[in-house]
Amino acid sequence: HFKIEIFQIKILVSAGVLFLQAGKRPPGPALWWVSGDGNELVWNFSQLSELSQQAANVLSGACSLQRGDRVMMVLPRVPEWWLVTLGCMRAGLVFIPGTIQMRTKDILYRLQVSKARAIVAGDEVAQLVDTIASDCPSLKTKLLVSEKSRDGWLDFRTLLREASTTHCCVETGSQEAAAIYFTSGTTGLPKMAEHSHSITSCPKLLNMQPSDIIWVISDTAWILNILASFLEPWAVGACSFIHLLPKFDPVIILKVLSSYPINNFVGAPIIYQMLIQQDFPSYKFPHLQNCYSGGDALLPDILENWRARTGLDIRELYGQTETGITCRVSKNMKIKPGYLGTAIPHYDVQVLDDKGNVLPPGIEGDIGIRVKPIRPIGIFSGYVDSPEKTAASIRGDFWILGDRAIKDQDGYFRFIGRSDDIINSSGYRIGPSEVENALMEHPAVIETAVISSPDPVRKEVVKAFVVLAPQFLFHNLDQLTKELQQHVKSVTAPYKYPRKVEFVSELPKTNTGKIQRKKLRDKEWKTSRQPEAQ
Repeated sequence: HFKIEIFQIKILVSAGVLFLQAGKRPPGPALWWVSGDGNELVWNFSQLSELSQQAANVLSGACSLQRGDRVMMVLPRVPEWWLVTLGCMRAGLVFIPGTIQMRTKDILYRLQVSKARAIVAGDEVAQLVDTIASDCPSLKTKLLVSEKSRDGWLDFRTLLREASTTHCCVETGSQEAAAIYFTSGTTGLPKMAEHSHSITSCPKLLNMQPSDIIWVISDTAWILNILASFLEPWAVGACSFIHLLPKFDPVIILKVLSSYPINNFVGAPIIYQMLIQQDFPSYKFPHLQNCYSGGDALLPDILENWRARTGLDIRELYGQTETGITCRVSKNMKIKPGYLGTAIPHYDVQVLDDKGNVLPPGIEGDIGIRVKPIRPIGIFSGYVDSPEKTAASIRGDFWILGDRAIKDQDGYFRFIGRSDDIINSSGYRIGPSEVENALMEHPAVIETAVISSPDPVRKEVVKAFVVLAPQFLFHNLDQLTKELQQHVKSVTAPYKYPRKVEFVSELPKTNTGKIQRKKLRDKEWKTSRQPEAQ
């Protein structure tokens, strides 16, 4: 139903700039997109090269953006996300991805601290942006990706059609900023992690071939999305398959895997868990060859059940916003259930003690990447405007990832747990401070602490301990719980809301009055394991 042209992609990393150049042409599309109702759009690399030049012209021409300007992108899984990102790279602009699940306060905070000069958004968040745009003095341009028009917004699709197909690529330096990703926020508001153009030079992780088609189910705001659905496939001339998935539905995922020639699939562990629970005999995956998991630790039983139903292994990818993919189980590696795999080739990853010394195999410690004397390609440049926060995560010669592990004799890392307060629920990394700040806005809450709590499906979920104001002590607690949950959903991204709420008379604190989340977390997890131990 579509004509496949012969093409080749050449990724040229010259002074840290990624751009596409049409040359000899092996078969296969570059981007294959399917909408929620089944409509399809396919671009080959010649078309993608032309369209990305038009996108760069829209940004630098119609929007008057200049090299180094920051562009926030809050788009769902639509082709324009990939197009605008590539256009930013061509024009020397800094792209800032954001999830469409953000609420007004999230968007306001990110626009203000990033000083973004432009935002590219769809109908999902455009109205929210309009309510706070006047409080963002740096914001000069609003680009709308939609079938509808909106006052005060430029129509991206119209401008794209009218733009020139010729653009002179800006030759940025390898250490020049290319992207800013907001972290989850552990002890405060999210930080801005800056990645340079050297991220485009990272070694390829999945050993893809030009004939491959990869489907990465990841939020467009997460770094895994650009690594596995953008840089990785296009660096070798493979195709990135995208499904809008307006609402997550495991049945749709199974149907797509059955119907399209996708041979590489990447998703969080919870996606595989939900797929396993479906009526598997109804589906066959004739093309699927390689399955990868990222965003959370892969439990051995998910691996075993998936293998039993499909005959395929799941290979793990591990990393964080600041480091990209750090460890992986590649296609030619042995799978060890419960292990993250080995370090990617150009990272020196070790398990460290509290003084930064490398620990021998078999001893638990903190995972770290060597950043001295030479900072490896792929790791982020640092937290924007926060050199002290960057320095705080360096121990000796290593960047500390905040996770605990044991390294075995073969160099495989066995994940033990986090050493910080980040909550990893269904692949979403959630900082407790943002949830606590949202809860504190409610008049019923005079004090709160947010931690992770074990969950059989999501592995862990957000739990809030709440100290109530006196006038709310005799309220219906079930009703109040629902009210607090809804309040958090309304002021921050919905996935951050506390699925569990416990009302307490006081919270454990240090002598200086600091709430001890660790005490609450340790008790929560210990209590949950007691029935299993009996």
